[in-house]
Amino acid sequence: MVEQQRDADIDRVFHALADATRRDIVRRTLVSEQSVTQLAAAYAMSFAAVSKHIAVLAEARLITKRAEGRVRLVRADPAALDRAQQLLRSYEELWRGRIDRLDALLSAEPDAAASTPQN
Repeated sequence: MVEQQRDADIDRVFHALADATRRDIVRRTLVSEQSVTQLAAAYAMSFAAVSKHIAVLAEARLITKRAEGRVRLVRADPAALDRAQQLLRSYEELWRGRIDRLDALLSAEPDAAASTPQN
């Protein structure tokens, strides 16, 4: 059950990061906390569309929102991005290990391969 929840969390993160606008919102809010209005002004789309992007990022826990009076402020969560990066790093290590084993196999002495009987 815990593994299924973890998989669902990871799916939400990568779904959220699959969109260029959402990645840009994360980038902007890593630099500084911004209001939803400031973010909406940066894109050629409606306020409602930007709000939906922000909701997807919040659901994936890539950003946090807080109220300051009537203003809603958005800030990226570097820890959430670090968790995604750790997952990608584990895949990279897996593939690097496979490539290293393939390199070792290909660089093995040709005499060993030649002495193998062929049918």
